[in-house]
Parts: sequence; C-alpha cells; structure tokens
Amino acid sequence: MRTNLIILLLLMVSGSVFGQLEIRKGLELTDDHFPQEGVPKGELKGPFEFHSKIIEGTVRLYWLFIPAQYEASKPASVLVFQDGNRATIPEGSLRVPQVMENLIAKGEIPVTIGIFITPGNRSEHYPTDLGPKNPNNRANEYDALNDRYARFIIEEMLPHVAKDYNLTNDPEQRAIGGTSSGAIAAFTVAWHYPDYFRKVYSTIGSYVSIGFRPDEKPIKLGGQDYPALIRRESIRPMKIYIQDGINDLSNRWGNWFLANQQMVSAMEFANKYADEKQIEGPRYQFKAVWTDGEHNDKHPGMLLPEGLGWLWQE
Repeated sequence: MRTNLIILLLLMVSGSVFGQLEIRKGLELTDDHFPQEGVPKGELKGPFEFHSKIIEGTVRLYWLFIPAQYEASKPASVLVFQDGNRATIPEGSLRVPQVMENLIAKGEIPVTIGIFITPGNRSEHYPTDLGPKNPNNRANEYDALNDRYARFIIEEMLPHVAKDYNLTNDPEQRAIGGTSSGAIAAFTVAWHYPDYFRKVYSTIGSYVSIGFRPDEKPIKLGGQDYPALIRRESIRPMKIYIQDGINDLSNRWGNWFLANQQMVSAMEFANKYADEKQIEGPRYQFKAVWTDGEHNDKHPGMLLPEGLGWLWQE
C-alpha cells in the first residue's frame, strides 16, 4: 500500500505522462443497489450447469436475469458478466441483477437480459463447495489474450440462451463486464469481436502479466501487452468504463494501478494519432475512474449504476 501511495504522489507532483489524477473517495452503495418500492421485480434463474465444447473438459455455472419488462416479441439488450457466482449475490458487493432492475425501471438502461457466468472448472460437475471462490480454470480462460473465451461466449453461450429468449444482434446493445481477471476477459471479448460486443465494464482489471507465457512457443501474450496493441493496431469501435484504485495490487504480475493507467494512456494516444493522421473510422470511447480502493469488488460494485448508465448513454 505504501508503495502505491508513493507512486501516486510522484505522478501528481511531477505532472507525469498520465497527467493530474483525480481520485474519488468516499464511495458508498446507492439506492440502485437495493430493492425499491414500485419497481417491477425481475427474475433471477439458475444456477444451471454448462459444458463447453470450445473450452473442453470444463463445466461452469450460469444464471439469467430476466427483467419484468421483457417481451418475447422485442429483442432484449444483453449484459454478460464474468464471475457470475459473485455478481449475483443479493447482499454482496456487486448486486448486478438488483442494479439492472432499478436502472431498467428508471429508463437509464434498456430492457436487458443479464447472463452471469462462472469460469470453468476442470471436472465433470461444478463443485458444490466453491461458493464465491474461483474455479480452477479461471486464469486459463480470463487472462489469455487469444479468442477462445470470446468464441465460447459468442458461439456457445449466446445461442444457448437465445433458444429461450429474444436477444438482440446489435453489438451496440451488447455489454460485457467483470472485475479483476473478469475485466480483462470482458475487454478481450470486445477486442476480438467488436461486431458482437462494443460496451465494456472493466474494473480493477488485470492488465498485467498473468497470462504471459514467454517459455512457450509461440509465446503467449499477457495483459501487459494490451497497451502496445492498442497503440499499434486499428481502433476498435469500443466504449469502455474503466476503474481502478490507487491501493490495487503490486505483485509479481505487475503494478495493477499503473497497468490500468497504461490502458487509458494507450487509448488516448490511439485516438489522438488517428485524429492527427485524419484516419477515418471509430475512436475509443472511455471513461476512467480512479478511486482510493483496493483489489476487491467493493468499488466496482458501488460504481456499477454509474458505469452501466454511462455505457448506454447516447
């Protein structure tokens, strides 16, 4: 913690490449995190087991949130959220279904079906004693920069849910989010397939070297490579709400707070370079929120109403 505070002070005093940082403090849960009188109640269904063919040898759980306003005759917007075992706890830090219920009722997000998915576990059936803990295939899926997890979402999970519910095919109406490794997993899905997902809720993201495999051939990239890719590759039509806290981790994988700032710096550069070179096409839309938080779901959950509302703003 002391190291991160020193880094923050140096950045603020020196006017570093990241500029003057605004740190938000005193975050709390909002009314949108609690049941509200007069708000139509949606239904959380699940958990259900799912065996993936793309990510072989794994089993995972998923839940569906179906808002009261859903009509089968009208395509619903979609929110996919990683670590569904944590995202759906009614009195947990995230409370995503409850937030969705309130935002839909207020018209701040459209009628949206939530799909909450755990990472895979390498077993025949999902362990009954895991609770909110991480399954054993999480890092292999979430922190890899290849498109395998994205293909699982797009080729398996969405068609599976679409058998029973009318889901939109509009990428502008599909959002994907998560915290920590779930955040980089969400970003990776939109990065590889922006024609399927264009809205990303990324909080305390692990844009560090967890997935980096320098000893393998070919070398596997890790989250620390994303800023370079963003700077050098064509801009994707993505809209990203990105949050991290000054007290996030600094460990063998990297400094997580600096890594998230590198992501923002890279998107700023990509947009500026495209403008200067008069390159036609999309620009990254992003909102960066820096807090005094640590590496947990508290601030990601507290900011969820703001983040989802911003992602769906015109």
